[in-house]
Amino acid sequence: MLSEKSKPKILIVDDMPDNVELIEAYLSVEPYDIITASSGKEAIQKLKEEKLDMIFLDVMMPDISGYDVCKIVKNDPETQFIPVLMLTALSELEDRIEGIESGADDFLTKPINRLELKTRVKSLLRVKCMHDQLVADRDTLEMKNRVQSVLTSIIPTLLRVASNEEKKVIINQMTGMVEKTLLDTYHLENKKSDFAYAGEVCAGIMNQLGGSFSSETGEKGSSWIVRGTKCPWKGEEARKNPILCTLTRKILSNVTLKVDSNFSVEALKTIGNRNDCCEFLIKGT
Repeated sequence: MLSEKSKPKILIVDDMPDNVELIEAYLSVEPYDIITASSGKEAIQKLKEEKLDMIFLDVMMPDISGYDVCKIVKNDPETQFIPVLMLTALSELEDRIEGIESGADDFLTKPINRLELKTRVKSLLRVKCMHDQLVADRDTLEMKNRVQSVLTSIIPTLLRVASNEEKKVIINQMTGMVEKTLLDTYHLENKKSDFAYAGEVCAGIMNQLGGSFSSETGEKGSSWIVRGTKCPWKGEEARKNPILCTLTRKILSNVTLKVDSNFSVEALKTIGNRNDCCEFLIKGT
């Protein structure tokens, strides 16, 4: 069963209490969070107050018609992707055309068939869920791009002119930013004591930042090597500013500790120290 937080929130709008009770009864066997409104005006107010996943909307209401409420929903960028299922006793073609023009996503004609209602609700909620996931993925990608831009464009310059104490603060802040925005796709809690996975995640993080890193087993399989042939910190900038290698090591150390608190990272080679590549050793403590 879905948790309270994850329940789809559905608004039922109808000026007839019997109709609202009937729809609630039909939906009661599903894990939905149901709220109601008895008029168009109340529906608009609920729209402002609640984060809705779907709206049941009666067409014939005394104050504001369902068509007009639907237009308000669909003309607002904040709510336009909430699916609207219109409930009508009207079956004329022109009535459905008006509903389509107002932005309705689907129709149910009264009297309502329970199976048809449940099927259409699930279908519309599935589409809404897919849209929400696309938006979340887009926002995550945009955040990752902003992080990469800050880390690779601004931080090298800041570190070059900062004092030692300021460098420590900058490195800690940037390490935290990486953890918050670039680790969400990795399931670290399921990979305890896994050298290989720690190396894979470390290489993946550096590659998301614009580097070219890979990972491979160390000696006798009791350690792992993360190797980078392209530094994410603007290439030549890293050679001028070895402190950037400290930032890399700090990021890799924090990521590794999230896989297993008994792991540690040792820098074997760094581009900032004039080596031809970066090599970091992941091992048990």
